[in-house]
Amino acid sequence: MLTRKQHELVCFINDRLNDTGISPSFEEMKDALDLKSKSGVHRLISALEERQFIRRLPNRARALEILRMPERSEKKPARAKAPIREAVPLPRPANDVVEIPLHGRIAAGVPIEAFEGSTMLSVPAALLGQGEHYALEVSGDSMVEAGILDGDYALIRRTEDARDGEIVVALIEDSEATLKYFRREGAMVRLDPANRAYDPQRYAPSQVRVQGKLSGILRRYD
Repeated sequence: MLTRKQHELVCFINDRLNDTGISPSFEEMKDALDLKSKSGVHRLISALEERQFIRRLPNRARALEILRMPERSEKKPARAKAPIREAVPLPRPANDVVEIPLHGRIAAGVPIEAFEGSTMLSVPAALLGQGEHYALEVSGDSMVEAGILDGDYALIRRTEDARDGEIVVALIEDSEATLKYFRREGAMVRLDPANRAYDPQRYAPSQVRVQGKLSGILRRYD
């Protein structure tokens, strides 16, 4: 049986993977579980690994995979500070492949032009959820701490709305696009990188249009 914190963490990781396709950062896990340091997160992850609930993916920064969820019959530990969401059933593997438009390159760094044209990219259907999708090839390293690397294909669900903390395609002044965390900061829009070497970018709301949010990442190994 898992401890309360182990149960909370595996549910939090599962929810984030289902919502964004990207593992939460250690800082996000620390804040979500109200822990004082990241060392507590490391201990919980190691414990979940030993119990074969999760595994770390090799050659990817802090990337995690859910192997199984706690049994639904398992009682949730008492006195949790926030309600623990029911375990979401993991999607069944799908062998179907669909084709979505590949619209050029997008910066994970300094904004560059996007939507340079359109070819088609074959994508496993299991990586896509509901809605209309397109793909962009990632250029740059500003999102490496979110597990998004130069040369990856970002799978984007088309939408014009975003919540704070979601990874979005932001079109800046209708000419340049970038892949960043979206946040509102007072009267401004802040686009946050996932790389300590880069600074946040701040714009007036009229300068930024959300073109979609990240649904998943496709990586090719040569």
